[in-house]
Amino acid sequence: MDGEPSTEHLWLERLVGAWTYSSECEMGPGQPREHFEGTENVTRLGPFWAILDGEGEMPGGGTALTRMTLGYQPGEGYLGSWIGSMMPFMWRYAGTMSQDGTTLTLAAEGPSFSGDGSIASYEDIITLKGDNERTLISRVRQDDGSWREFVWVRYVRA
Repeated sequence: MDGEPSTEHLWLERLVGAWTYSSECEMGPGQPREHFEGTENVTRLGPFWAILDGEGEMPGGGTALTRMTLGYQPGEGYLGSWIGSMMPFMWRYAGTMSQDGTTLTLAAEGPSFSGDGSIASYEDIITLKGDNERTLISRVRQDDGSWREFVWVRYVRA
């Protein structure tokens, strides 16, 4: 099956390169946010897929390794996955692009923060702030239908 890259695939090309990041993470009710830093290297797998490999600090010490895959599949839309060295769960994404072409919202389901084995709805929102900066915000849907942000990341091209 051959194909030519579409506009959606070309959007992924904007992510390619070496990045540094600075993040804040909500650690729980009544606890202060923690600050983490790291690096990310984004490569392409052919003209259709992006692979985002991250390495950074972990809460409580140690190193976190992460891998995100992103692509666009005609008829399906943006899709991808995320895995990290800190958990035995693979996040599967289904994404939508904003009308202005700057923000990719990746929906996923995964373990809730309650720890009771239930599943919650999440979104990772990637926003391009130009050629050399982007952000990622992670949020979880609350019981009342609202969204609560819990991770904020700023990437700068290295």
